[in-house]
Amino acid sequence: MSFSDEFELLLRARYPAIYIPTPEEERVEAVIAQCAQRTGDRAVYIWDFVDGYQGNPNDAGFGRRNPLQALEFVEKLPAASPAIFLLRDFHRFLEDISVSRKLRNLSRRLKSQPKNIVIVSPQVNIPSDLGEVLTVIEFPLPAPAEIKNEVERLLGATGKSLGGKVLDELVRSCQGLSMDRIRRVLARAIATHGELRPEDVELVLEEKRQSIRQTQILEFYPTTEKISDIGGLDNLKDWLLRRGGAFSERARQYGLPYPRGLLLVGIQGTGKSLTAKAIAHHWHLPLLRLDVGRLFGGLVGESESRTRQMIQLAEALAPCVLWIDEIDKAFSGMDGKGDAGTSNRVFGTFITWLAEKTSPVFVVATANNIQALPPEMLRKGRFDEIFFVGLPETEERRAIFAVHLSRLRPHNLNSYDLDRLAYETPDFSGAEIEQTLIEAMHIGFSQNRDFTVDDILEAASQIVPLARTASEQIQFLQDWAAAGKARMASRHCSLSSRFHKLQQPESPS
Repeated sequence: MSFSDEFELLLRARYPAIYIPTPEEERVEAVIAQCAQRTGDRAVYIWDFVDGYQGNPNDAGFGRRNPLQALEFVEKLPAASPAIFLLRDFHRFLEDISVSRKLRNLSRRLKSQPKNIVIVSPQVNIPSDLGEVLTVIEFPLPAPAEIKNEVERLLGATGKSLGGKVLDELVRSCQGLSMDRIRRVLARAIATHGELRPEDVELVLEEKRQSIRQTQILEFYPTTEKISDIGGLDNLKDWLLRRGGAFSERARQYGLPYPRGLLLVGIQGTGKSLTAKAIAHHWHLPLLRLDVGRLFGGLVGESESRTRQMIQLAEALAPCVLWIDEIDKAFSGMDGKGDAGTSNRVFGTFITWLAEKTSPVFVVATANNIQALPPEMLRKGRFDEIFFVGLPETEERRAIFAVHLSRLRPHNLNSYDLDRLAYETPDFSGAEIEQTLIEAMHIGFSQNRDFTVDDILEAASQIVPLARTASEQIQFLQDWAAAGKARMASRHCSLSSRFHKLQQPESPS
């Protein structure tokens, strides 16, 4: 349902107080005016703190610097007169007891009148006592068709044109920005060289990064990692490579749906986060990193609003990769205790979106502790596949050493015995192998020479791998994956034979 349809439905249903969180005042007011005409030609009265009510000369300035008078104005009109009272930035006054009480009194009366109070605010700020009074409705960012019309309007003003492919790329790059930001960045491009050019896409992307940073919910994450930087995990890499073209128009014509996402489960340091970065780089898609903790706010409705904002922004930036690191920590202990059920509502909104989304947002979630995840997260339909990323086998450790050493010492890679290094580091994760090499470099550097295989082995002997300190957790994950709950990311058993030996009880002497 579009915003206009939902808003008009609330008007007809006589919802007394509606709250619209959006920074796009001008655009939302234009849409509200159109909705007002379609629903019985309602009058629209606009108020702000500085100028009071505007438009009608008889009422101009009424309620200036007085939010309580702004509400009292609603009662001045005849009960049968259809009207919308649009209050800008009114969220700042909702904590006032007189304003709050007046709004609650009005909400009872307006249920039987064709009048609606609409609060337009750049953020959600609803006190608990007004939680049942105000109905929050999201105003979406500009759709591609709306952006294209605006770009073509600006092109018409310059007297120049863009090729269809370049125009589509510019429109796609503008998705996820407010209309004001789009106009601003395109005006900057036109002011720079008198026209819009293909290279202006980079200007738009920089504006988009700035916009995302200001939300403080999503982070625009730069990626340089490649699929080839991942040592081992052949099953997972094959799965990803087969879906490399799944976001293309040719895939849509073939009938393929957009890939939904992956859940990567395994212990720390096995390459789950690296895989998320490599996916975005290989598919040439922007990578958005979500810190789930930032979704939770202290005000009533704020957490749910931030969740909807995150979803709206991710879908506006699609196609993209949404990376959720350590999702098990974010949604562990979903009992709702101590937060009035906010965690459950945020989780419910999120998993419903995972199951029902049709936009090309590829979600990559990583988890270390599968026991902490709610069962709903693991149900089929949330993700395309769940992969278990275990400890690398000997051949995979060899590949991991090769990846790191080819980056650190590409000129003398052949001087390192990769087979010996892989054999002598059982139970090591990819992160522990990287740390071993760093420690070996410190040894060589402190002695004014290059580091050797012996330095690497000495460094390895000083590291106690996580496989030995968290053996029970690893064994649980291995058994869970072996029971058919997840696909193996590697072609070989994900736990080394030596690890299994460590788990076997000693025979009595």
